[in-house]
Amino acid sequence: MFSPQGPSLRELAIQALSSVERGYDLLAPRFDHTPFRTADSVLDATADALRPLGPFGQGLDVCCGTGAGMRILKPLCQERVTGVDFSTGMLAQAREAHPDAEWVQADVRALHFAEAFDLAVSFGALGHFLPSERPALFAGVYRALRPGGLFAFPIGAPPPITSGWYWALLGFDLAMRVRNAVWRPPFVMYYRTCPLHAVRDDLTAAGFTVTTAPLTPLGRREDGSPRYRLILARKPARPD
Repeated sequence: MFSPQGPSLRELAIQALSSVERGYDLLAPRFDHTPFRTADSVLDATADALRPLGPFGQGLDVCCGTGAGMRILKPLCQERVTGVDFSTGMLAQAREAHPDAEWVQADVRALHFAEAFDLAVSFGALGHFLPSERPALFAGVYRALRPGGLFAFPIGAPPPITSGWYWALLGFDLAMRVRNAVWRPPFVMYYRTCPLHAVRDDLTAAGFTVTTAPLTPLGRREDGSPRYRLILARKPARPD
């Protein structure tokens, strides 16, 4: 799962016993050599789905990490592109890789932007937010978008109960719950706390109009349904 340039087991253990922010600061120099970095196939499928909806003006990557999302934001957006994250270490890596973008350190549960962006994206970040925290996250993105702006992110279908992945993800989440019950500071990272119906409900409550698009290049499950969908949350346009 990890390349030779990736973190050692000892480094992963230290990260797991840290806070989320400190853990990612430690992991940042090696993050792109781990399976936690969003795969290029997911980024490319997202770009293909968004391209007919553009071009866009200014773009925002929410929880940008080391800046992988710039792979799609730069070609899709005609103006400034910005990444926001709370990890100093991750932002340092992003800034080095993409010096032409703007990078902002902030807690995305309290975004300070107001009607500044036409497109916002996010990749692999929802598991770092408890369900009770999603409304604040989505409300902040809603404020950050201009009227008519779009918030897009991929979401995977849950693996079937007969799949090894189902039990692996269940085991990981259970282990994290035990870890957070007995160790401080907590490290919030869960894989099973953001089902499609709950995410859709929270986005709708924030004011978005929500649709989805299948990311067919990423394959289909045995029942024919797509393995991934792209959430398309649109902020209503201002009436003329």
